[in-house]
Amino acid sequence: MLEVKNLSKSFGGVHAMQDVSFTVRGGSVHSVIGPNGAGKTTLFNLISGVYEPTRGEILLDGESVGGRAPDALARRGMSRTFQNLQVCMNMTACENVMLGAHLHSRSSLLGGMLGATRRADAALREEALRLIDYVGVGHHAHAHATQLSFGLLKRLEIARALASKPRILLLDEPAAGLNDTETHEITELIRSIAASGITVLLVEHDMKLVMNISDHILVLDYGRKLAEGSAAEVRANPQVIAAYLGTEAVAEEALA
Repeated sequence: MLEVKNLSKSFGGVHAMQDVSFTVRGGSVHSVIGPNGAGKTTLFNLISGVYEPTRGEILLDGESVGGRAPDALARRGMSRTFQNLQVCMNMTACENVMLGAHLHSRSSLLGGMLGATRRADAALREEALRLIDYVGVGHHAHAHATQLSFGLLKRLEIARALASKPRILLLDEPAAGLNDTETHEITELIRSIAASGITVLLVEHDMKLVMNISDHILVLDYGRKLAEGSAAEVRANPQVIAAYLGTEAVAEEALA
């Protein structure tokens, strides 16, 4: 579904991403991991159109989409969440999710005069309520966003992303700041999303979550691809162990 070829991004003299290539198979959970500063969020921003690549190519269903605006990518079936919550705190949970469906609204001035807008809004609200219930925030559907806990807001942002009817969903650290119970619930939600046929590209620091849920893992370090493979292959890779724990840990592992 998604193919990245020799992707690079420079900010002045800083090379944040250097010749990274990988593919994401449709219907899979594909995780991106790496130490702080490895370039994970930069990669997400390039894929989702927030940044324009300095060099390289991004293909979605075989079509080059590098540098396209986020709204254009959303129309092609790509949606994302953010590492730092991007929730409208002056709206209710339901209104936040309805925002995510705006691309599918076909209301017009004439339609509004004929009542079509009201019917469309009712349909959007019904779908928003379904998605809110799906992510486990149903009891707070009409609550103001300021009344929701951090964990519920994380789920709410996922519901809003799902409202755009994506075929590929980019989740940027969905478990960050969550306790063990909330992390387990987010893990099961991601499993459910993937089982529904939506491809998931995930950036996450929680290694237990990543190892339990990923079909394939890409490891970045200093903006370069360090390794990739299954959870078992990545877990046993000496270069990955060194990047996370240092070379002494590799030596100790070898001795063990």
